[in-house]
Amino acid sequence: MVTDSRQSPELSIVVPLYQCEAHIEELSDRLTRVLNDLEVVYEIIFVNDASPQADWAIVNRLARQDPNVIGVNLSRNFGQHHAITAGLDLSRGEWIVVMDGDLQDQPEEIPKLYETAKSGSHVVLARREHRSDSWSKKLSSYLFYRSLEYFTGEVSNPETANFGIYSRTVTDELIAMREQTRSFLLAVKWLGFEIKEVSVEHASRKLDGSAYTLSKLLRLALDIIIARSNKPLHLSIQFGFMLALGAFIAALYLIYQNLAAQVSVPGWTSIMVTIVFIGGLLFANMGLLGIYLGKIYEEVKARPLYVIKEIVAREPDN
Repeated sequence: MVTDSRQSPELSIVVPLYQCEAHIEELSDRLTRVLNDLEVVYEIIFVNDASPQADWAIVNRLARQDPNVIGVNLSRNFGQHHAITAGLDLSRGEWIVVMDGDLQDQPEEIPKLYETAKSGSHVVLARREHRSDSWSKKLSSYLFYRSLEYFTGEVSNPETANFGIYSRTVTDELIAMREQTRSFLLAVKWLGFEIKEVSVEHASRKLDGSAYTLSKLLRLALDIIIARSNKPLHLSIQFGFMLALGAFIAALYLIYQNLAAQVSVPGWTSIMVTIVFIGGLLFANMGLLGIYLGKIYEEVKARPLYVIKEIVAREPDN
C-alpha cells in the first residue's frame, strides 16, 4: 500500500492499461528516463483495467522493483475513464499527467507539457497535429466528436485526447465529480479552466487494433450524450410537433378532396399506416425516456466508480 512516508511527488503519471502487455516495460523505461532528466520527484501509477493479457503481471513486477511505480489492479473491466479516475484518486503530485499505455502518447513530450504548465496554465493538452492512426480510426473519432459536439454543444477537437498535464487544483475538482457516466476530457472542459494546447508528435500504433471499436465509440457517445444533454428530448418534442403539423395539413387536404372535389377516399390503408407509424414513434420516445430514467437510477444507487482488487507499491529504500 502507498504510505504517507513517501515524499510528496511533483509529478504523477496516470496510465490506464488494457491489452498493453507488449509495451508496458518500454513505456516504464522511457518514462523513468524522461522523469529522471527533469530532476523531479515523481510517481508512475499504472491502472490495470482487468486486461485479459498479462498487463497486471508485468505491472506487479515493476512496482515491486521500482519504488516510483505504483500498480493498481481493478477487480473487473470498468472502462478507461473509470480507470483514469482510480489513478487520479491515488495521485499525490502537484501536476498530474494522464496518458495512454499504447506508446502513441510519447513520454518524451512530457517535458514540453510540464514547462508550458509551469508558465501558469492549469490544463495543457497535447495536440496531435499529425495523427498516426488508420483512416478507419480517424473516421470513427471524427464521427464520435462531431456527434458529441452536436448534442452537447461543446466544441471538441479530434486532435486532442486525454494526453495532457493537469494541476492539483483541477485534479481535486475532477475527483469531486463522481457521476457514473464519465468522459474525462469533457469533465475537464466543464470545469472552465483555461486550456492551452501544445503540438506533440503522435506515434503510430504498435498494438493490433484499438480497444475502441466503432460500436464501442457509438455506445460511449450515446452514454455521454444522455448524461450531459437533454437535446435528444427536445428533438423528440420538435419532431412530434412537426409530425402533428404534417398530419393536420394532410387532414385538410383529404377533407378538401372528399367535400370540394367529390373524391371518395377509402382511408383504411392510410389510417393503419399512420397508426403503425405513430405507434413506432411513441415506443421510440418511451425508450428514450427509459434510457434517461435508467441513467438517473444508476446515479441514485451511488455505487463506487471502481473496485480495487490490489495495490502494489514498494517502499522507498532508506
